[in-house]
Amino acid sequence: MASPSARLSPELRAVALQSRLLSTMPAELAELLLDRARVARYQRGAPIFHQGDTAQALHIVAEGWVKLYRLTPGGTEAVVGTMKRGQSFGEPIALRRAPYPVSAAASTDCRLIALPADALLSALKSRPEAAISVIASTFQHLQGLVEQIEQLKARSGTQRVAGFLLELCPPDAEGSVEVTLPYDKALIAGALGMKPESLSRAFARLRDHGVRIDQTRAQIGSVAALRDMVEGDPGEV
Repeated sequence: MASPSARLSPELRAVALQSRLLSTMPAELAELLLDRARVARYQRGAPIFHQGDTAQALHIVAEGWVKLYRLTPGGTEAVVGTMKRGQSFGEPIALRRAPYPVSAAASTDCRLIALPADALLSALKSRPEAAISVIASTFQHLQGLVEQIEQLKARSGTQRVAGFLLELCPPDAEGSVEVTLPYDKALIAGALGMKPESLSRAFARLRDHGVRIDQTRAQIGSVAALRDMVEGDPGEV
């Protein structure tokens, strides 16, 4: 269940302004939109919306992680993506007031900023230049999906897991780093298009590349070496 919604604090407004949608929008317009936004807390596992629900808002992650997923006709959960602090999702669907093509749930305890769809639609009508921000955000989401497909096609399972760990590292890291796994291993496997047992085998193979995994943490001996492995020949990993 979500806690009652509230207005945004200055800290949360700053997070929202860094999102794909608002970072390229005229500052005064972004601030006006955030005046209409609300923030709500969700406990781990709580649903945010369900596949088929009519979209009423777009969301920005203020804290924690959210998973987007679909249920197959057989009831299997297919993870489409995971969203973290500062990332937005649902923009095109909210603008169309269309049914959500995926479900969303809190992967961890989290806070979400909800921006009503009618507020963004009003902004587009009064300030057409705001459409550039929506198009840019949509393009970035599409680019992310293309990169996911490329990883599934061109990288081995071990390389995909290593790439996931690299995303958790500081951008300028080269040497030894310890990172915290943001959510459980079953979700990591789903997000990488793997079965849990395949993920366990990939973690085992990464020991030869200086990576040690416990329940919630990963110790990486050399970020630079792990990066070289990810960019290498998948047939050699």
